[in-house]
Amino acid sequence: MALAAAALLAAPFLPAPGATAAETTTAADTTTAAAAPRAATAPLQEVTGFGSNPGQLKMFRYVPDGLARGRPVVVVLHGCTQNAAGYGTGSGWTELADRWGFSLVLPQQRTANNISSCFNWFQLGDTARGRGEAASVAQMVDRQLADVAGKSTRVYVTGLSAGGGMTAVMMAAYPEKFAAGGVVAGLPYGCAQAAGSPWVCMSAGGGQSPRQWGDRVRAARPGYTGPWPRLTVFHGTADAKVRPVNMTGLTDQWTDVHGADQAPDVSDTVAGHPRRLFHGPGGDPVVETYGITGMAHGQPVDPGTGDGQCGTAGANLLDVGLCAAYRMGLGWGLAG
Repeated sequence: MALAAAALLAAPFLPAPGATAAETTTAADTTTAAAAPRAATAPLQEVTGFGSNPGQLKMFRYVPDGLARGRPVVVVLHGCTQNAAGYGTGSGWTELADRWGFSLVLPQQRTANNISSCFNWFQLGDTARGRGEAASVAQMVDRQLADVAGKSTRVYVTGLSAGGGMTAVMMAAYPEKFAAGGVVAGLPYGCAQAAGSPWVCMSAGGGQSPRQWGDRVRAARPGYTGPWPRLTVFHGTADAKVRPVNMTGLTDQWTDVHGADQAPDVSDTVAGHPRRLFHGPGGDPVVETYGITGMAHGQPVDPGTGDGQCGTAGANLLDVGLCAAYRMGLGWGLAG
């Protein structure tokens, strides 16, 4: 694809058509003094030779000093215009890796693949099992598990915006590799194809029924009979770039995949923001959603040194008094 076309199709961090200045304001515009995150105890490392790398991505990883064998691995996918190091730190994931004891895989897009450094969540050549960027990320997971003796049954994946779209791709195309995934301001698997274009998907959703959404996931891994990853979603109610309808699509998609009904089993609030929890047929939680009241497009963070705090406010890293990385890690049992 030509670079100009890539910029048009894959820039969720650019203002959406018709967005107002208020809708595109970030915490960086309103926050003057945020508490600094805890300093990382180990450097981010670039890894080469992790496989055939058909998507031509870069691999970085973060391994806390003295990490024991058999610890979990979290894959962290940045958004458009971001990079691995900035998003890993800003979102709070490196801080939590030190605090709780797990390692990170941080894929990084190349501008040669996408001029806005977005992961190509909308391209069939990058979202199918065994192909393109999805296959590159899967190879990174295998390399990390081998190098750090990570626990293969406790691998998780999360990402923001285009990284959230690629998170849904990894959950659908490689469900056997992930225990759970966290999509932040992202999109359902197959949304660009369902809607006819990435922009329509971002602004209006894919227009699918829960069964149709679920069928798209099942088609990504034909014949798969193992457990599907659990899903956690965070989405701002004032997001004008990737509209909140996409959280509904993700919820419909993964409740259907898990055989759960469309009515939440738990409805409450966390830090003043509505949370819904859906249980599968066996009674286990399979989908959890957070609608972040009044938040525009970005990653929820809660800078500070308190137990539930993490992250750093900045562009598309929005201080809403709730750290998405912390809530995901808590739900996935990483704090244990």
